[in-house]
Amino acid sequence: MPLSREEREKFLAEPHIGALAVDAGEGRGPLAVPIWYQYEPGDDLWVLTGRDSRKATLIERADRFSLLAERVDPTIRYVSVEGPVTAATATTEAELREMSARYMPDDKVDAYVAASELEALVTFRMRPERWNAADLGAL
Repeated sequence: MPLSREEREKFLAEPHIGALAVDAGEGRGPLAVPIWYQYEPGDDLWVLTGRDSRKATLIERADRFSLLAERVDPTIRYVSVEGPVTAATATTEAELREMSARYMPDDKVDAYVAASELEALVTFRMRPERWNAADLGAL
């Protein structure tokens, strides 16, 4: 069953592990990797990655990417978004802390942020243009 706009945005705002996909070039399938992401309804979605990573290079070249978030319990539900990169900036400590707190226990965040090489990270923001979302019910 398709999700309403409100349902899909609310689901995407929950802290699921995303699957990021980006064009990997001629003769290759897209690069698809698990990733932490952040999203607030009505805003751009954003991810952090290593500035020198293959993922970052491909996102910069394609200037767009897709992200899939899913769950299997209590029902199979997913939201997929695709759109253009709206910004690629050096990751700030506040962004790293926000993302870490979204996915890690509170008592682990400070140590994770302190051990991270902040200068090696880049933040990509994407404006969701195309949505695909459904709840497949109790299968």
